[in-house]
This record gives sequence, structure tokens and C-alpha cells, in this order.
Amino acid sequence: MTPVDPPGWHARSHQEAFATFQSSPLDGLTEEVAAERLGIHGPNRIDSRPGRGAVLRFALQFHQPLIYILLASGAIAAFLHEWADAGVIFGVVLVNALIGFIQEGRAEDALAALARSVASEVTVLRAGQRRRLPAVELVPGDVVWLAAGDKVPADLRLFDTRALQITEATLTGESTAVGKGVEPVPADSGLAERSCMAFAGTLVVAGQAAGLVVATGRGTETGRIADMLEQADTLATPLTRAMARFSNALLVLILALAALGFVVGSLRGEPWLDMLMAAVALAVGAIPEGLPAAVTVTLAIGVARMARRRAIIRRLPAVETLGSTTVICSDKTGTLTENQMTVRAAFAGSQRYDFSGDGYSPRGAVSANGTGLAEPPAALRELLLAGVLCNDAGLREEEGGDWQITGDPTEAALLVAARKAGFDEEALGTAMPRLDEIAFDSARQFMATLHRSDGGCVVMLKGAPEVVLRRCTNMRDSDGGMVPLDAQAVHEVARGMATEGLRVLAFACLSTAAETLDETALADGLCFLGLQAMLDPPRQAAIGAIRACHRAGITVKMITGDHAVTALAIARQLGLVEEGARALTGRELARLDADGLRGVVRDVHVFARVEPEQKLRLVRALQANGEVVAMTGDGVNDAPALKAADIGVAMGGGGTEVAKEAAAMVLTDDNFASIEAAVEEGRGVYDNLVKFIIWTLPTNFGEGLVILFAVLAGVTLPITPLQILWINMTTAVLLGLALAFEPIQGDVMGRPPRPPGTPIVDRLLVRRIVLVGALLLMASFGLFLRWRGLGATLEEARTVAVNVFVAGEIAYLFNCRNLRGPFWRCGWFSNLWFWAGIAVMVALQGLFTWLPAMNRVFASAPPPVAAWAEIAAAAVLIALVVGLEKGFAKEHGSE
Repeated sequence: MTPVDPPGWHARSHQEAFATFQSSPLDGLTEEVAAERLGIHGPNRIDSRPGRGAVLRFALQFHQPLIYILLASGAIAAFLHEWADAGVIFGVVLVNALIGFIQEGRAEDALAALARSVASEVTVLRAGQRRRLPAVELVPGDVVWLAAGDKVPADLRLFDTRALQITEATLTGESTAVGKGVEPVPADSGLAERSCMAFAGTLVVAGQAAGLVVATGRGTETGRIADMLEQADTLATPLTRAMARFSNALLVLILALAALGFVVGSLRGEPWLDMLMAAVALAVGAIPEGLPAAVTVTLAIGVARMARRRAIIRRLPAVETLGSTTVICSDKTGTLTENQMTVRAAFAGSQRYDFSGDGYSPRGAVSANGTGLAEPPAALRELLLAGVLCNDAGLREEEGGDWQITGDPTEAALLVAARKAGFDEEALGTAMPRLDEIAFDSARQFMATLHRSDGGCVVMLKGAPEVVLRRCTNMRDSDGGMVPLDAQAVHEVARGMATEGLRVLAFACLSTAAETLDETALADGLCFLGLQAMLDPPRQAAIGAIRACHRAGITVKMITGDHAVTALAIARQLGLVEEGARALTGRELARLDADGLRGVVRDVHVFARVEPEQKLRLVRALQANGEVVAMTGDGVNDAPALKAADIGVAMGGGGTEVAKEAAAMVLTDDNFASIEAAVEEGRGVYDNLVKFIIWTLPTNFGEGLVILFAVLAGVTLPITPLQILWINMTTAVLLGLALAFEPIQGDVMGRPPRPPGTPIVDRLLVRRIVLVGALLLMASFGLFLRWRGLGATLEEARTVAVNVFVAGEIAYLFNCRNLRGPFWRCGWFSNLWFWAGIAVMVALQGLFTWLPAMNRVFASAPPPVAAWAEIAAAAVLIALVVGLEKGFAKEHGSE
């Protein structure tokens, strides 16, 4: 988008930049040149690139191994003119495809949100005239004017600034407004340190400036993030990866069994068309047709539960992914912290004072040595007074009790601190009106205001401690009297506060008779009033949430664009790291290759001054180490990492639209603590998925065994393909899905995370498949042969076999409510859907057995009355045997 390599603009003089773009700070570009460049570079916006169309997305729903088998089975049934069988098989496939298509139908709006994050109209210098133009018409070489409240429309090389301060938290993670200047900075400076640049999408909070457009659209830093978003593929979740491995293995097994049955039957002289239909029956019986729908519904139920706990899921598999998360990478500003600067400590009259309370609410108290103060001492009063008067921020209470600010967050924190000590900034402004001011800028590093006072005027000055102290000769003592300045002692106090992660401001005053400010008069002779130290405080709820994550075996890492000292101090307060822990900076990360980074991310838990692409590198390094990574964040700079992580978690209230669209989950209360609740729900969802799988696979295996043994034994099929589909679809919906409503078990947050490579079919499930499948085979096959031998018709005997399967699955369902203990420990009536499903299933099975219309469709017939006692006995036997197996496994620790 620019004539030369963009990374060099912050290291070059603005004169060189103007020469490169053939522009002028006095005239800007002509309309002709601007039009020509607009044609070359295109509009100043970030256009979405087309994704997969609806037809392709729908077609891809059929691109699954098990669906291939069902489609082939339906085609064979249609070829054999078994129209009812073919219709039901194709119907099942279509329903599953529609469910998947609807769930994937959520459009990716991240790039549209990025486009919305750029300004809409700007002041531009064209042919020497200032004009208001749509931001999309900006081109490299344009001269743009900025004022407080403006959103920066493109990447600018600043050449004229007047007390300019810009909030860049959404791009760099820096929690406070950044002062800007015009002087070049070193070429290796990070985004947060490029003080002569203004970046597209950031917000001007104070001052004015003029800048040269050096990048537009996708050439901007925001545009680079858009490119990273497109390159960051949405990863498969642990569940989808495990399901893919399981489906491939099941595909091979089913095809092998079907082929074995067809070959053996054909060699025995059976008609090949009959054997082909038997192979279809075996395939249909062994495939868990209800599994895709069950997974979707179980995840959807998890979504509803999480929404009640303030976590909104945008992509269904994210529900289960939370349960297997091993590492949470969290942004600091606004996620682990309040994103509201708060004065924590003050130093006045050689005494330290501490302030309680968080955020912009003025509720809190002032204390000294742990003792609350009813009235602040004279020295502290004068310090707080200076913080109120030398201040351009505003503080107001909204309806509902929320406090909002205008202006710079650092200055707002000074107002809040003064209110805690009983000050009223409006009354003070009236009593001591401002006459003149010297605005803050990055070169001067202080701000001064002149106020009318009793008997004359007073100057209030605030700024960096080293800048303020060298202008002072005296300081206040504890009683407010004047004593010689002890600069070394004050510097020691300031350094001590800085090591606590506090941002320190110094204050001074000067009595004067002049009614205008002269900067040269402030060079020396001022009276030092004290220090105020502030930080963006940690969320109290986040402290408990981090502790809970550690108990659950989840590692929490902080990745921020803020300074290393500040990040470490906050991390210690959160309980994220111990004393002596180190933070790794973005510059140090840049020097590491992929292998070195993989080694570092195992041990380091705080990463500071990190660039957007480095966040992405960190996420990928953790994933390369086998971790399941959740990334939390709220800024534009977090979006690529949010999308690349196994699960991205965005903040719904204070987060940017870009972050929300890139994330799989959004927290409506912006509270890190809600992640703990989401992890608990995610683990509960996985437990319920396992319960469904451990219930459905053994029953499908039993159906396949019945068909295979019938072929091998050379007897009539005990169950037809259509009857198998009836069993599978009705029981999956009415019985299996009831397990999705099971309450979360009490020990779910006491377990370590599930290892990422854990297979769905583990040793427990293999043993259960073999046991239950064998029991269903013996019961259904045995009773089918027994009642055929007693003279029952083929339809009656098959109806007995079908009812054995349904009754056996109902009995086995009780066992699956608790995978390792007795089912009654879950509570008899803790899941009313369980009982409702059984009741409806029994009613439907009655229709299947006795309704003439159902008899004609499914070739069923009412069996002899005596058969029902044997069916019930078989079901009870299955439940008892599985219960004994669970008890044996638990006693011998073989699970």
C-alpha cells in the first residue's frame, strides 16, 4: 500500500516521509494526484474476502466416512427396490446434513468489524485547503488533522503535535493513553513505543496533531491483523479430531464385517442379492446414525447452560473444547484487570497513604499504616488538590450506579482519589478557576495549570517524578510546612512504588502574582507536594478463578502489551506467579526461533510488550507442545490469536467487535471468573457426550453382531434393515439424548484436564462394547430362534428381537447415567427428561408392535404374551451384568 517498506516510517524523519510521498505539510496532495493514488491503492477500508458459499458448505456435510456408508447402503437398497429402507436411510442422512449446515451457517464477520473500527469522516489538507472527506478516500501522502475525540483514520507519520494523547489499548494492550511526538524512534521499537506514529482505529483522547498518511486499508497495522485473521485457520477441536479418528476406524471395521458377511454367505450358496441386503443391514446396524444429532444437541444444551452463566458460545464445538483446555492465555488489560486506572498509594509530607476501592467508583477510603483517616492531613490535602486542579478529565455517575469518565484514564483516577478524601472537583473548579495552562506533551513530560487563589494565583504542576523533582527546591512536611527537598529520598519512594507495578506521578506548586503561565518561570523554585501512584487493578473475581483453574490442572499465562514490571506486579497480585518469577518481553521473543519459543512457553507465565503476531506465535508454540489453548482478550490486537487458539474467549462488554467475531465464546460480564464456570460446563458436556457414546456404540455393535451371526449361521435375519433404523433413530432421540440433560457431577473440577490425544474408544469403552454387544446378541438371537422354534411367525419372532433390543437399551441406559458408580447416586429424579424419554419410547414401541399401519411398514406383528416376560428378564439381566462389571472394574482399578 506504500511506496517503501512500511516498518521504517517510525525510524525516519517526517521530512523524509514527505519527500518519499511527494507531498507537502502546507498543501498536501492535489485532487488529481489523490485520485490517481486512490486508483492505485484502492479505498481506505478492509474488505472481506469471499468464503465458502452455502451450496459448498451444504455439500461438505456429506463429506464424512460414516455418511459414505449410509449413502452407499441407501443406494443399494434402492437398487434392490427396497424403497422404504432406502427412503429412511436417505432421510437420516439429510437430517444430519441439515443440522450440520445450520450450525456452520454463522458468517465470519471479523473483517467487517475491522472495517467498522476505522473512522468514517476526517479533516484532510488538499491543495492547501482543509476539507472534510470520507475516510475511505484517504490515500498515502494525504495530510490529516486530528483532535480530541477523533478516531485515527489511517496509519500516520506525525509531524506536528500539541499535547497529543492516544488510547491504543485495543491495538497494543497499553492500558493508559500514550503521549505522542514527532521525533523518530529506533527501528526495532515495538508498536507501543512508536511515539511518532498514530495507528488506524485508535482514539485521540487529548490534544491536536497533524500527520502524513503512510498506509491505508490493508497496509495499516489494523490491516495486517486482518491478514493474520484470514491466515489463522479455525482449528479442529479435541472432540472433532477424536471423532474423525473414531469415524475412520469404524469405517474400516464396518466395511470389513459387511464384506465378511457377504463373502461367507455367497460361498455358502446364498443368493447374492440377499447377501447384499444383509451387508446393508449390518452396515446400517453398526453405524450410530443418531451420533451426529446427539453431539449437536448435547453441545447445544451446554450452550444454553453456559448462557445462564454469562458465557455465550458462537461455535458449538467450543463447549466441549473448554472441558479439555490445558492452558489459558489471557490478555491483562480489561480481562484480568478492571481496565480502570486506580490510585493505590500516595506520598505526601514524608508519609505513605493507601487508597482502597477499585475502578472509577469513588467508594473507598484513605489509610496510613493500616489506620483509616477521618480527615486527610494538610500535606495530603494539598497533594490531592493539585491532582484535581491540574486535570482535564471528568467523572460522572450513570443511571444504575455505574461511573463513567471523559478524558484521560490517568487523570480520572486522580479525581476518584480526591473524592475518596472528600473533595468535590466542581466546587474546587469554581473556587479556584483556571486562568492558563501548559498542556502535557511527550517532550515536556509535565502539565501545568494556573489558578486564582486567595491573595493571588497558584501554579499546579504534575508529571514524571524526575522531571518535576529537578524543578523543586522545597517540599511539604507532615503538617504542610515548608522544608528543604530531599530528592534522593523521594526518588527511592518513587522507585519502590514502580517495582509494585504502579505508575507514579509527581506534583508541585508555585505561588505567583502573574496571571499567565511562562514555562521558563517553572524551571526551578517549586514546592514538591508529593506522589500519587496508580495502576489498572486486578479483578478480585479473577484471583479466585485463577486459583480454581490451578486446582483443575489448568495453567494460566498472561500475554500483554503493557510493561514487564507492571505485568509482573499484577501477575503476583493475581496469584499467577510467585516472587522471583520473570517476564519475557516482545524483543526477547523476537530473538527466539520456533524451538526456543516452545521451550520458553513451558516455564514462563508472563509475556510483556508483546506484538499481535507474537501473540499468535505464542499460541502456536503452546499448541506445538500438545497443549489445548484457550486465549482470552478484548482488543483488535487479540483477534488473530483468538481465532488461532483452540478456543478464543472475547469480552462482550468492553471488548471490540473484531475480538468478538474472531472468538468462539464471548463473556457477557467481561469477567475472567466466568471462564471457570464455562470450563466446568464444558467438562460436564464432555461427560454427557461420553455417556451417550458409551450407551450407543455397544447397542449398535450388538445389532451388527446379530446380522453377522445370522449370515454366518445361514439363518434368516432376526432384524431387517428398516427395523434396525427404527431402533437406532427412536432410541437415540428418546433415550440417548436424555443423557445430555444429566447434571454435572460434583468432582468435575477436581480432575486434571483430559489429555488432548485421549481416544473416544478407550479400554473401558472397548470392554463395554464387547460385553453389552454380546449380551444383546445372545438375548435377541436366542429369543428369536426360540420363538421361531415354538411356531411363531417370522414377523412375530422379529418383533420379539426388536423389543429385546429396545428393552435392553432402556435397562442399559440406567447404567450409563453414572459411568463408574451406581446410577442412583445421580439422584432418581435429577433428570426428568430421562423418565420422559423412557415413557415415550415404551409408547412408541407399543405402536410398533400393535398398530396395523406400523405392522405393514416395518413387517412387525404382536408376539405371544409369554414372550414379554422373557424380554423383561433379558433386559434386567443386561443391567445387572453391566452393574457387576462396573463394580469389579472400580474395585480392581482397571478403568
